[in-house]
Amino acid sequence: MATCPSVSLARGSDEANEWAASSAAHSFADRVITGFVTDEKNEPLPGVTVVVKSTKQGATTDIAGKFQVTVPETGEVVLTFSYIGYKSQDIVVGNRKTITLALAPATNAVDEVVVIGYGAVRKKDLTGAVSQLKGEELKEIPSANVLEAAQGKIAGADITRSSGQTGAAVNINIRGNRSIGGNNSPLIIVDGIQYNSLQDINANDIETMDVLKDASSTAIYGSRGSNGVILITTKKGKSSKPEISFNTYAGVSEVTMYPKAMDLYGYRDLKREAWRAAGVWKSPADDPAIFTNGAEYQALQDGVWTDFQDELIHNGFQQDYQVGVRAGTDRLKGYVSVDYFNEKGILKMDELKRYTGRLNVDFIATDWLKVGLQSQLTYYNQGVRRDPLNQANKISPLGPLYDANGNFNFIMLDGQTASPLSDEQPNVFKGQVLTTRTLTNGYVELTPVQGLMIRSTLGVNLSSARDGAYMSPKSIDRSLSGKSLATYNTSNSRAINWENVATYQREFGKHALTVTGIASYLGNTSDNAAASGVNQLLPSQLFYALGSATEEIKINSAYSQNNLVSFAARVNYAFRDRYLLTVTAREDGSSKLAVGNKWTFFPSAALAWRIVDEPFMQGIKGLTDLKLRTSYGVAGNDPSGPYATQTTLTRIAFGYDDVPYPAYTFSRNVGNAALGWELSYTKNIGLDVGVFNGRLAGSIDYYDTRTRDLLLDRGLPPTTGVTTVKQNIGRTRNRGVEVSLTSTNIKAKDLTWTSTLTFTRNKEEITELVTNGNDVGNGWFIGQPISVHYDYEKLGIWQTNEADQAAKMQPTQLPGEIKVKDQNGDGKIDAINDRIILGSPRPKWSGGLDNTVRYKGFDLNFFIYARIGQMINSDRSARFDYQGIGNSTAGLDYWTPENPTNAYPRPNKNGGGKYLSTLAYQNGSFGRIRNVTIGYNFSKTLLPKAISGVRLYVTGKNLYTFTKLNYDPERGGGESFPMTKLYVVGLNATF
Repeated sequence: MATCPSVSLARGSDEANEWAASSAAHSFADRVITGFVTDEKNEPLPGVTVVVKSTKQGATTDIAGKFQVTVPETGEVVLTFSYIGYKSQDIVVGNRKTITLALAPATNAVDEVVVIGYGAVRKKDLTGAVSQLKGEELKEIPSANVLEAAQGKIAGADITRSSGQTGAAVNINIRGNRSIGGNNSPLIIVDGIQYNSLQDINANDIETMDVLKDASSTAIYGSRGSNGVILITTKKGKSSKPEISFNTYAGVSEVTMYPKAMDLYGYRDLKREAWRAAGVWKSPADDPAIFTNGAEYQALQDGVWTDFQDELIHNGFQQDYQVGVRAGTDRLKGYVSVDYFNEKGILKMDELKRYTGRLNVDFIATDWLKVGLQSQLTYYNQGVRRDPLNQANKISPLGPLYDANGNFNFIMLDGQTASPLSDEQPNVFKGQVLTTRTLTNGYVELTPVQGLMIRSTLGVNLSSARDGAYMSPKSIDRSLSGKSLATYNTSNSRAINWENVATYQREFGKHALTVTGIASYLGNTSDNAAASGVNQLLPSQLFYALGSATEEIKINSAYSQNNLVSFAARVNYAFRDRYLLTVTAREDGSSKLAVGNKWTFFPSAALAWRIVDEPFMQGIKGLTDLKLRTSYGVAGNDPSGPYATQTTLTRIAFGYDDVPYPAYTFSRNVGNAALGWELSYTKNIGLDVGVFNGRLAGSIDYYDTRTRDLLLDRGLPPTTGVTTVKQNIGRTRNRGVEVSLTSTNIKAKDLTWTSTLTFTRNKEEITELVTNGNDVGNGWFIGQPISVHYDYEKLGIWQTNEADQAAKMQPTQLPGEIKVKDQNGDGKIDAINDRIILGSPRPKWSGGLDNTVRYKGFDLNFFIYARIGQMINSDRSARFDYQGIGNSTAGLDYWTPENPTNAYPRPNKNGGGKYLSTLAYQNGSFGRIRNVTIGYNFSKTLLPKAISGVRLYVTGKNLYTFTKLNYDPERGGGESFPMTKLYVVGLNATF
């Protein structure tokens, strides 16, 4: 991050800060004071404002923390030193010619430094909506992705893990989803450079994570900031003897809240009932009529069956080892870190190994020149596989895993279904993904004159991946073909980000001004190749020798490129340190858009009033902060793909006189030569409050974002020969409330207890579509979220005493079948009139409560997270084999004449079940004990002299979930790769 501090002097009352009338009569001689300013760790502080009190005379420290200021020859001279995040300090000069000063960090929360786009400000001077998490907070929850550790801790951010697979993606959106067909992911900036792979970064390397949410904060990033911005600042070196840190943890993961499939007896009873409803089965004597496969019937008689979940699911294991070194001199500072992370999943062959190295170097070459380098290398070796649980949960459990000779049964007793454990057998399946990503950026920082800082940063992000898979004829996916399949895919991407930032700061009297100018270039290129072959000659060659395959050798490759050029300016103005104004303007040009529409303008403005600093507020005891903020601005989106304006060609099979010839046709997706920007207009009003001398502080924000000219794929008539075109059509709206509160509940000598509460409520809705009404085919509805569940409304099950009523319904029904609501009361159930919006995957609100208690050397962290009001489409709830052919979820309460339930319908061998999709919709609200950590910091008197600190801790992650479901609802309705809980023991040591 190019950090260009925006500072303002701490002042007392207006009267105390009025210039003395006699100041104009001061006579300045050649009395020059020089000095050196550092922080509490003896690090040089550039950008410190040094002012001769009661005058306009002043200076700013340079890169090395040095300053030079001319002072009056006579009279008492006082210098005021001020810098963001530090206490202002007055120093009486006396007869000294040189002053060396170490500024102390500010203890007041409003003086903490918050990173914003292309700079940093004190929290008290912030005009936008920004949330900050410290690196220590991100380390509290062990995870492969720091976003998962931030769940529930950032007001306005909805964060969920996609599955329990190793390396599974973590989904995040900030203040709802604005785009239907475009990108809704926030922009990620690491040390000033765009980087999309946040999972690469170890939490121990992070200094702060700042999240920009409103348009005033994000508009400086233009089109890239429309979905919010996450700014990661990594640790830097410092001027001191080497400080070595060692952080490690290891623990066991286990499946949580994953329902069983029916056992032998549940499967048998379901099958019997399905055949009884068809008039085939009357008693156990009829079992041979329904278990027609002799082997299956014998297994039933012998009670031989397999619990596939027990065989497939095992405890996983997670471990992490990180070593970091911070050191340096007054001019050269460095931070080095290496990390090894390993996660074994709950399924065999699901394993992730991550190797990370980081090097940050800063060098002060002269008093006006500073250079530096931030670099990271990440390498992944990941074993991947298909999840067999989907198959295991629905096939017949009858039969053993091994035959009488101890050989594995690759095919089930039906003679055509592969065993769910086939892929785990030797030489049957191999899947491996190797990924290498490098992020390197170097900067040059100049301070040619007082108050002016120029910084140029060039970042390069390189990524390469190889995905190989081999499936033998005995594997799950190839068991019916009888031939092996090998695939080999490679991809490479290159991103160049060049950021040039100039910042000028000046204070004059009651005014403080910071002007920032930006010129930016972002270029992305990528290419990939895919190859496959059937019937590999030697299984031992796996996917490495596709040329040896005897059939269906296929090769394909692709290339893409896009560029973004931007120019921006921002002005931060403060009057009397309490009236704050931020104005931003940015112009973006994207190669993804049509000629004439490539460029657009993104303006924003924000005002803030620090009411607490008004003279009439000085008498209120305990009030430490009261600030009103308001902002309005525009951000945007360009297409996620680079060629939406072009109509491409696709190769097709063609021959003439039995001779193949190359032939091409137009792609089904036609280009739009008039495609333009998707624009979001956001207004925000917020209030920051601190009371009880800072022991209770918080903020509340209301926002309203209206997005228009959506980048949407529009369906075309089949007679055109194409199917879709991307156009700027439709509008959406997101509005909501965010609350964040931090309190110090207990503050005693040996005991402290702090709490942080976050609350988010967002209403997402489509306000306009091209049809001027609902688009039922795509599931888009005016006034509703982008994603909804649209289906029939299940009322229950038709009962025996309702037989006549069920028979009159069109289509006719019988007792034991699903009863849905006739929405228009016409006696007919049809898709046009009787389907409604049942709910949405979007929560009505979410929040978190984080508590930290410290008593002497002990510490306890307890974090609760809640996501309330969403509906999920649950595969496990719908896992009901209506015809009784395959297996179903255990414990399903299905209707029989003897069990007139309203939960599940009566199974029937003949099929014909109606409205079965309604079984899957469930209330997905949940609350969760997200994290419990107990730690102990050993007294230094117990440690060897070389060790400065040791902390031992135990952590439980996802310990308990409060929900009406027997299924983990966080990831939605999918059943593959179940979610997990984790128990770890960890150690933090410093040397």
